[in-house]
This record gives sequence, C-alpha cells and structure tokens, in this order.
Amino acid sequence: MSKRRDPNPEFDLFIPALGDLPLKDQREVMERPFFSLQKRKRLKPIEYQSPDGEAWVRVQAIAEYGMATIWDADILIWAASTLNRMKQEGVNDLPRTLTTTPYDLLRAIKRSTGGRDYQELQAALLRLQTTSITTSIRATKRRQKAGFNWLDSWTFDTDAETEQPRGMTLTLSDWVYDGIVNEKSLLTMHPDYFLLSGGLERALYRIARKHAGLQRGGWVCRVEVLHDKTGSDAQPKEFNRMLRRVVEADQLPEYGMKLTETADKSPAVQFRLRGEAEALVFAEKMREAEASRERFAAERRHANEVDARMDRLAKQR
Repeated sequence: MSKRRDPNPEFDLFIPALGDLPLKDQREVMERPFFSLQKRKRLKPIEYQSPDGEAWVRVQAIAEYGMATIWDADILIWAASTLNRMKQEGVNDLPRTLTTTPYDLLRAIKRSTGGRDYQELQAALLRLQTTSITTSIRATKRRQKAGFNWLDSWTFDTDAETEQPRGMTLTLSDWVYDGIVNEKSLLTMHPDYFLLSGGLERALYRIARKHAGLQRGGWVCRVEVLHDKTGSDAQPKEFNRMLRRVVEADQLPEYGMKLTETADKSPAVQFRLRGEAEALVFAEKMREAEASRERFAAERRHANEVDARMDRLAKQR
C-alpha cells in the first residue's frame, strides 16, 4: 500500500494494494434498491417503500447518461473501503475527495485495464454524478427527507502526449460521506462479490449480507419482497424466472440459497451461510448413514435368529 501526504487533506493520495482492502459498504444502501440491475441504459425511476411505510427511496436518471448501475457502485465500495482503512490507521480528518489512478481503481475492483475499461470508468463516474436520489433514510424530526447524488464531482487526468489515463479524483456527496465515516453503518463484504457478473446476483448478495448476516438458521424472504428490495423493473413472472435461475446456480459468495415457502405458503427464498448449510447437509448424511447401518444390523440380527431357529429344528428332527 502506498500513501503520500499532501498539505491539503482533501487530496491525500491513497492507493491501496490489490487485495489489501477489506471490502466495506453501507448497510442502508445494501438492503434497499438504489441502483439499476442492468447494464443497458435505465431511465425508469426506482420507487421503493418499506412494508411499514417508514423508509422510502426514489432514484431518477437523466436521459443522456441513464441511472447508476450496481456495477458503478463498486466505485463507492472502493471509496468506503479506503476511508475505513484510513480511519483504522488513525487519520482524523477523513477526506471527502479521494485521489488515485484509474489503473489502481480498476484493479482494486477486479476490472480489466484496457482502453474500453477506462472509457467505461468515466461513464460510471458520470452516472454516479448525475443520478438523483431522494430518500427518507436517516430522517429526523427536523429533516424528513434528503436529496443527493452519489458524487459531487470527479476529475480524470490524461497524459498530454500519450493521452493515457494518469490520475483521477472523486468527491463524495455529503450523504454518502456521512454514511461511510459512521463506522456502525458499514458491513464487510466478501471479496468475490466483485466477480459476480449478474446484477440480480449482486443485489441478492447485498440483501443477504445485510439481513442473513451470521445468524443461525439463515433468513427467509418472500419473493415479492425480494422483487421490491432489488428494484428490478422486470414483471413478477419474469423476475420469478430470473430468481429461480440464480437460486439453481447457487453461486453467491458466503450464502447458499434454496426456494421455500413461508407459513402462509407464499413463495420465498432461504439464505443461509454456506458453512452452516454444508454442516447441516453433512449431518443429514451422517444420520442417513447411521440409519442405514442400523437397518443393516437389524436385518443381520433377524437373519441370524432365523438361522438359529432352523438349526434347532434340524437338530430336533
């Protein structure tokens, strides 16, 4: 990890070595729909309201760039992880503006570093800057809602002669920054999250990480609630088909999934820590093996008893 102090604390150069940062993200953002799950341009707003009506989110995009995607959010995860590490190292005045290089940022979020990747990085920064969010999350008696963009500003520097990307800065909005610097609002994510290729898979992992956590027995969620929490714009029938495909593939980091039902027979998905699920499968196999051994032993005893009776009858004759 390399770090250069600058007289201006807002422009500290903090370049984490690849694989050096524990991934962190905001709990509030992980459990609710803030991002488009598709790479094609989405203009349809996201409208979400929690079942109790207390939390709501509205996300809007402009036609020129479209809505920030769940892949664009990787940049915010990098920012949260970076600031969290700086806080652990004793930096008191955490900067809202982070300076790095496009190459290091792309590597940190497990992306390629070709020419097209740098173009896509710039497009992601534009979407993060222009996507507009209004929400009641963090509402107080005096402040009923907040409006913000993910980024206030960003810069992308290129070499004048080679036109190759050299450095970049990104400035987090106050809402994002406040959520990151509040240590209790962050959750650790599995590093393989960046390798998930599907938008729905990514959303399901984030939801599972927030709600299932490390609890024994996992967490069960109705399919209709998952539809709302992911912010998917697919019709229910199509969403159910996509969800079933993800469950059958069962490739989320940390969590196994299976289709189930709630007490009122509503279709649902159970998320359970893979270690616990594997232990339960192993225990079930052990029970089956023990039952098989007991059946075999009982059959053997019965056969021995029959043989003994036959021997006694033969001797009596």
